[in-house]
Amino acid sequence: MYKWKKLGRIFNPKDYQTEWMKEFAQCTSTLIFDNFVRIYFSCRPHKDSNNQAKSYTAFIDVDRKKLSKIINIAEKPVLPLGNLGSFDEFAVYPTSVIRNASDVLLYYAGWYRTKSVPFNTSIGLAISKDDGKKFKRVGNGPILSPSLTEPFVISGPKIRKFNDRWYLFYLAGTQWIKDNNNPEIIYKIKMATSEDGINWIKYNKNIIEDILEPNECQAGPDVFYLDDKYHMYFVYRYALDFRSNIKRGYRIGYATSNDLFNWSREDKNVGIKYSDKGWDSKMAHYPHIFELDGNHYMLYNGNDFGKEGFGIAILNNE
Repeated sequence: MYKWKKLGRIFNPKDYQTEWMKEFAQCTSTLIFDNFVRIYFSCRPHKDSNNQAKSYTAFIDVDRKKLSKIINIAEKPVLPLGNLGSFDEFAVYPTSVIRNASDVLLYYAGWYRTKSVPFNTSIGLAISKDDGKKFKRVGNGPILSPSLTEPFVISGPKIRKFNDRWYLFYLAGTQWIKDNNNPEIIYKIKMATSEDGINWIKYNKNIIEDILEPNECQAGPDVFYLDDKYHMYFVYRYALDFRSNIKRGYRIGYATSNDLFNWSREDKNVGIKYSDKGWDSKMAHYPHIFELDGNHYMLYNGNDFGKEGFGIAILNNE
């Protein structure tokens, strides 16, 4: 069984506010450099006069030898929001990065607003030629979008490469339901594969079984290989009454696989839980796993969907 030892919170956006970053530091992803680790995250300004939100992606650099020490922070978002009418007009969130030769690829969900429901999303791709400080879109449209079998909310990309093949783990909406006249999206974890990182073949199957209810929501999948097996950490919650009810809100789940296509859910072995008090005592969200100098680390968000930033834990193999 793997167990995670919490090392504390690294970043709280309220301590580093700018015009475009007032709150939230969600959905982390990392790049490893010789002397530091670059941590990408999505943040938000305050809502506008119409109570509408936007989201940008930024980064911090932390000392490789002391991950709690912030040595640099992005001066502006790494990718501007999309043009008028584009799929990413209002958000570049969430994101996942990976190196490809001398380039850095940024996979992200773009948000566009709709009328009967709050939003819809698709997944886009941008490329950096300068070690991931700024990115340029490969095109004005998405690389993965709603389709015949996945009609709503294609989001939450996590990119991995195993055995020279690209794997994109993401979430896809299955239906919108009403909660006191407020629409809520139901979504499941999906997977797609690619030979080039641009053109994708969807697996068209929910890869994680439900345990709470048929409308269980699943998100934030991240996968790594260790001890001859693939491991996925993700989050799950009840469909309704999850925003303020701690018993129905997001918590981290766990699954294993031998082939990346067939997964066995083993939440009892997740090895991490809510803290007794503080910033991560009511919710755990958006886990991201990275390997550094022989150790595996998990970055994760806490209360209020990451409104109070993210922390880190180290894997203890027991």
